[in-house]
Parts: sequence; C-alpha cells; structure tokens
Amino acid sequence: MTSDLSLDSDLDIGTPSETLTPSQTSSISSTSSGGGGPGADHNRCSTSGRPSFDDLLLLKPRRPPSLTASPSFKKPHRSSDLPYEAIRAAAARKPSGRLSFRDFVLLRRIGGGDIGAVYLCRLAAADDGDGFPYAMKVVDREATAAKKKTARAEAERRILRRLDHPFLPTLYADFEAPRYSCLVMEYCPGGDLHSLRHRRPGKRFSVAAARFYVAEVLLALEYLHLLGIIYRDLKPENVLIRSDGHIMLSDFDLSLESHSIPTVDSSDDDDDQPNADGPPTPTCLPFSRLLRARTTADLRRRRRRQRRFVAEPVAARSRSFVGTHEYVAPEVAAGGTHGAAVDWWALGVLLYELVHGRTPFVGPTNECTLRNIVRRTIDFPPRVHQTDGCDYSAAKDLMMGLLTKDPNKRLGSERGAADVKSHVFFKGINFALLRSHVPPVVPGRLVRSRTARSEPDRFEYF
Repeated sequence: MTSDLSLDSDLDIGTPSETLTPSQTSSISSTSSGGGGPGADHNRCSTSGRPSFDDLLLLKPRRPPSLTASPSFKKPHRSSDLPYEAIRAAAARKPSGRLSFRDFVLLRRIGGGDIGAVYLCRLAAADDGDGFPYAMKVVDREATAAKKKTARAEAERRILRRLDHPFLPTLYADFEAPRYSCLVMEYCPGGDLHSLRHRRPGKRFSVAAARFYVAEVLLALEYLHLLGIIYRDLKPENVLIRSDGHIMLSDFDLSLESHSIPTVDSSDDDDDQPNADGPPTPTCLPFSRLLRARTTADLRRRRRRQRRFVAEPVAARSRSFVGTHEYVAPEVAAGGTHGAAVDWWALGVLLYELVHGRTPFVGPTNECTLRNIVRRTIDFPPRVHQTDGCDYSAAKDLMMGLLTKDPNKRLGSERGAADVKSHVFFKGINFALLRSHVPPVVPGRLVRSRTARSEPDRFEYF
C-alpha cells in the first residue's frame, strides 16, 4: 500500500469473512466498486474482464428464451415518472410480460466499476432520438467468477430490487443474457458530486449547499439502515446528480446485508437536543402513525420526552477491509470489526470535503492516509468564507460528532439517523419535504410529468 494517493484510489486488500447475523455469514471480496454508478462518466478501475461494447451490440443469443427479465418492479416513488411508465408499457406489450436485452439499444459507455460496465441505452421500440435514456449495468459473469466477486454482484442485485426511495436508484428491469447479467436503472445526467464540486469556485460548496446534499444523503442512509443495509462506500463519486439536481446514491456491491428492528425511542435526554422544544421532525418513513400524539397530554409529554424513529442494523458486524482510503472509518483502517457506524463516519468526511475542498485525513500515500485516520486529530482550516448566512460553527460541531474515532461514542451510534437529524446543523430543514426543495445546482432539462388534476402543472426530471 505504497502507491500515490489520489481521490480516486480504492482499497484492494484481501478480506476475512463477514458476520451478518449469528446465523448467517458470507464471504465478500474487498475491493471497491470504483464509482461505476449510472451516470458516472469516469473509469477508476482496471478494464480487464469488462464486456466489450461491440460484443454487446452484436450479442445474438441462439436461444432467445434464455433472455429473461423480471417483471417491472412496483416503485411508488416513481409513479409519475415518464421513463418508468415507458418501461412498464414496454413490458406489458410483451407476451411474457418480461423485457430482455434485445428490447434495448446501447448508445455509449458512460462508466465502469470493478464488477461491471455501465452503458447509456434506450428502449428499442422508441423512435430514434425520442426515447428516454436509461443506464444499463452489464456484469460479465465469467470475469466476475474468475475474480471471486460473484457474491458481490448478487448482493448488489438483491439490494437494488428492494430499494424504493427518492434518493436511491430505481431498478427498472433485471435480466440475464448469455454470459452477462444486466440491470436497467434510471440515468443521472448531472454527473457526480465529486465533479460538481470541482466546478465550484474554490472547488468547494457553500455551507448551505453542503447542508442540502448531506441532508439528502442522510435520508438515503436512514432508509438503507431501515432495511438492514450498511452502505460502506459513501464518497462524492458515488453521489450522482439527477437532472433535477437531487442526489442518488450508487454502487451497492460493497454493502453489508443484515437486518434491523424498527422501534420508536423515547429518551429523557432529548431535552438537551436543539430541536427538542419544537414539533417532531416529519418523516417519509413507514410507521409514522406511531409518532402521532393522540391527546393534549401526549403533546405535553412529547415536549419533555420526544419520540424518535430508530432503525439501525445493530447486529451487523464485519471485519472486511472495504471502502475508499480517505473515507474508511478508524475501526476499518485499524483492522477491527465494524458496523453501521462506518456510514456516519463517512458522512462526516463527506461534509468536510464539500465545505473545505479536501478530506480531513488525506496523506501523501494510502498508508499515510490510513495512519492519519487512526491516529491524527481532526483539524479545520483557519477560516471558511461565509456568504450564505449558514452557521459554520454548527457544521463544524456536526463534523466533530461524526468524526469521533470511537464508534461507540460517534454521533449516530445509539439511535442512528434520528440522532444526526436532530443536530442543530439541520435546524429548519423539513426532511419529509426535502424532495421538493430547490437544489443548489439544477443541471438537467425539464420534462412534464403526470400529476393530480387538482394541482397546477408540475415539472419533474428524469
């Protein structure tokens, strides 16, 4: 581990087995995915074993029935999304109700990762230039098996099938072709947060803009943890920008699958939290009815004891050495076991990089970076220019809480996202309505979407 460090370097170290639950174990390889999400237009990993674009275009299986796809998935958050409706309509026209590789036209390669390549595509039935764009992740099963990374590819497929959240990928179709496995997802034409930061003045965001992006990532992590999934690969390259300016996390082949038990937690020390005197934070998660006060007495008690929705995969433990050097948590860098707290550490690193233009523990080599993560205390630049009226001291306090080296004392270690969302840095943010906020940067073009007749015309982005 002596190669020069870059923002794009990933760990490539052998990994022991991971403990998911007391009765479930799996062994997963430890290299990072390399930023190959839909919409990422950069290549950070070796191209060996990748499917050839020409081979895919000429792919003509001798046995068409082997080209099968799962039916279109029900995605309530995409109910008014025109590309999603086009996919469902195309599947409905098929006698089997299933899409295959031959139902799509590949346009160009837009990204790649450690276990696959990503292509821009459209439905073959659409008129030339008139179809909606999609991202197709193509995994060469033979090459993946040779690298002993089949389990990672299968884990990503399982996770994508489960997701239905505004800030996570929508899996439109999932099918097998000879030698290849294909996943069709929404396309993000806005690039990623890493490239977007480099186009900003000083290669950093204002505190207000950073707060917006971190808040959306926070909601995505909360949803993943609710499903028992530890992300483990948070970095700006994996935070894609939709054409409406909102974010979408990508690349789940390093994620750890476990389980979580949603609960509603009440704690007397909530009075010490900055938002304890106000109304409960709205949520778009299920079980919200558990948070409703039924009587006036309940309202009074809530001011003294605020209820919080908690869903953390507390039983998940792993010793795998996975991630990107500058974003791994101290417990990972030290070779110890880790759990869901690694995602909260990575969230702190993300906030630091967005505000300051660099990660907090970067060194001249990967080895130095890991040593800094384990040993060095966090330092902050002497001055951050404030032109947006957002409180930098609150951002600094949040970073210090998330970048606590002891995972048991780290912010989020007890009640997960509930603790992080209650921090004063997010004061005034309505998390339940964050999707309707105007993003700091809106890179894409508008398309009209279907809405209720009682509402004025609304625009969403694909």
